[in-house]
Amino acid sequence: MQRYFVKNIENNKVTLLDSDYHHLKNVMRYKDNDKIEVVYEEKLYIANINNINNNDIEIIKTIEENNELDIDITIAIGLVKEQKMDLILQKLTELGVKKIIPLKLNRSIVKLEDKKIDKKLDRWHSICKEASEQSKRDLIPKIEKPMTIKELIKEDYDLKLIASTKEENLISNYLQNIKKYDKIIVVIGPEGGIEPKEEEELNKSDFISVSFGKLILRVETAAIYVASIINYNCRK
Repeated sequence: MQRYFVKNIENNKVTLLDSDYHHLKNVMRYKDNDKIEVVYEEKLYIANINNINNNDIEIIKTIEENNELDIDITIAIGLVKEQKMDLILQKLTELGVKKIIPLKLNRSIVKLEDKKIDKKLDRWHSICKEASEQSKRDLIPKIEKPMTIKELIKEDYDLKLIASTKEENLISNYLQNIKKYDKIIVVIGPEGGIEPKEEEELNKSDFISVSFGKLILRVETAAIYVASIINYNCRK
């Protein structure tokens, strides 16, 4: 059953985004009395299409389930080229990440102009929305405006990690040997990695450097790897 994050629900009537209504009617070719899943304010419902031509969709059932992880995961990642960023956003969404923070780091090839940020955020949100619907999530990850390290260190987390190429302490071992944590952030550098002085600045603000292993991973691989490791640890 197709899932949509909806614009509004009032008096049990569903208001879809225009793009979703087009997708429902013209791409999926749903008919009258077909059922869809809708999510509004992180709650899941089953809705009936009373009249597809009039966009008349009505809630018929509330579903009590929670597909979200117990841990609040944030990935802060150096700005990368568009194709890589699209893949990262999609896969991190599928792996249950709740927040993604693009980082302005010295080795980032991509430099976003302020006037283009809002348009870029809309595009990124759309990618995460589609991935959330596909993976049956109850929320869409929040994507922050690009931050500097000075802005990032003000964020509040129980556990703060950095993907480091100089550290030998494996992240999988580290996570197994610490106490329970509810909110975790992991910083991943862009192509070329995090500069030593940037890593030192993060270390001074209680970010702990950990290794992803002996191999040097691409940015997009590192993002998928760390989200998968945290998934595994929080589901045990």
